[in-house]
Amino acid sequence: MLKPPFDLKKARILVTNDDGIHAPGLKILEKIAKSLSADVWVVAPESEHSGASHSLTLRRPLQVNRIGPRKFAVSGTPSDCTLIAVNHIINGRRPDLILSGVNRGANLGEDVLYSGTVAAAMEGAMLGIPAIAFSQVRVKDKLHWETAAEFAPQVIKKLVSLPWPKDMLMSVNFPPVPPKDVMGIEVGRQGRRVNHVEVVHARDPFEREVIWIGDFPTDEPEHPETDLGIVLSRAVSVTPLHFDLTHNAMLKRMEGLFPAPKAPRVAKPRKTAGLPR
Repeated sequence: MLKPPFDLKKARILVTNDDGIHAPGLKILEKIAKSLSADVWVVAPESEHSGASHSLTLRRPLQVNRIGPRKFAVSGTPSDCTLIAVNHIINGRRPDLILSGVNRGANLGEDVLYSGTVAAAMEGAMLGIPAIAFSQVRVKDKLHWETAAEFAPQVIKKLVSLPWPKDMLMSVNFPPVPPKDVMGIEVGRQGRRVNHVEVVHARDPFEREVIWIGDFPTDEPEHPETDLGIVLSRAVSVTPLHFDLTHNAMLKRMEGLFPAPKAPRVAKPRKTAGLPR
């Protein structure tokens, strides 16, 4: 568990993302991290991995290229980057905090299931390290990076002032407006959109039929008191997430549905030949 007081000045911070090592959002988050601590490491994918979710690279070796002092590009996914940074690149002591982003676009509602930005932070949480994912919501190609730059530092300081369990991460989304139009910072649960992601049929220049998986048609939420609703009201949304996907209400309802086991269950260590298949 993250236990305050958490001294950011003495913290070792890992910065990562899913948009790639040269993404503008990564540069903003690196600058923010360096304003909070002198011990900052950057480990990010060498190319964009938006929508990669929590995928790991298991069928090919990965390359790590040094870009500069404490800055590395990895030929893998965002989850790869966090895992490799903690277990291979950063020597001495593990990071005290992981910051992922700032993503070029929203990670609201269902987005968190697809997001490489969130996955990089989630990998950190699975390793027992406090982690925060940051995303700058955009309208078409209009991005107010200055909003993320202005509000992220205070969000980080506020979040690390609280105790929070090690199996949890934070997801922060900045609204698509300039800083002067931001209506505050609000905490809310993960939401759901009214419409699901679009699947578009089209033809390529050779008249072959192709299918594009597009974006969500709108960000209209099923319930306004969620991350989607908060951002639509032009506020910064902060959502605590965890990786236990168990539906506890249904678990309780299913008690007694199946016959009890004939023998008590004994947990035995499972031998593996390496990484999961």
